[in-house]
Amino acid sequence: MWTTFLQEPWRHGIEILLLATCIYQIYRTFRATRGAQILVGLGTLLVVLTLVSTAFKLEVIQWIITRAAAGIAFALIVIFQPELRTGLARLGSNRLFSLYSKRRHDFIERFADSVMNLSKKRIGALFAIQRDVSLKEQLDTGVALDASFSPELAMAVFFPKAPLHDGGMIIADDRVAGAACVFPVTEREMQDRSTGLRHRAAIGLTERTDAIAVVVSEETGAISISQNGGLQRNLTEKQFRERIAHIFFSGKLSNETESDEKLAGKGAITSSGDRDLVSH
Repeated sequence: MWTTFLQEPWRHGIEILLLATCIYQIYRTFRATRGAQILVGLGTLLVVLTLVSTAFKLEVIQWIITRAAAGIAFALIVIFQPELRTGLARLGSNRLFSLYSKRRHDFIERFADSVMNLSKKRIGALFAIQRDVSLKEQLDTGVALDASFSPELAMAVFFPKAPLHDGGMIIADDRVAGAACVFPVTEREMQDRSTGLRHRAAIGLTERTDAIAVVVSEETGAISISQNGGLQRNLTEKQFRERIAHIFFSGKLSNETESDEKLAGKGAITSSGDRDLVSH
């Protein structure tokens, strides 16, 4: 029975279904990244050239495409390395992969402990946790680290007068990708003029990407979370731990955590906003 089922044309149908599924999953992985347009454009160009060369029997173009296939595949791996890591991380976040879930839970606990330590000591800090959209553009403005995250490392980086304290730390795949990174400051005017540049940089970054930004004020030790251009300020330890866990295990903030920062229409903020990022 199975032999009959797999015979033509069922075999072609199964192959088409498998290929369509793979292409769709690749599209889902890349659609939220900055490299999506490049990938779509390159794929479209290759498909068009292949169809045209086959239809008109352009043997030279067919030969070039065939010989260049391996090189193109290698180039894509290099170009889209951040996106590929993100895609594999998303695959690993499936509930079937309990080891990844445990690792993510351990990271959230270490991250929360680190933020609370910084808050109690009133050491200013700015974290950006990468999600689907690559933060390579911001990472290139700082110092690459590629280190395991720990409260001790965070304390060393943001300790006053430390070489890397003036800037943001980028965390990707639960590892510290870099520090002293420059984030774009929001261009929107806010009612609360006392909002520091770390908070404005956090808002600016989350307006442009899907990253999660966490800010610790060096003046008060207050903890804030920014997502999608919103800002939740003055979180207690319990609130912060609950909200950061909710974000990374459910993928979004609950309705009650909407921004308490009322953002006005577009306009200049203050003269200090002309700089990308400085400490409070």
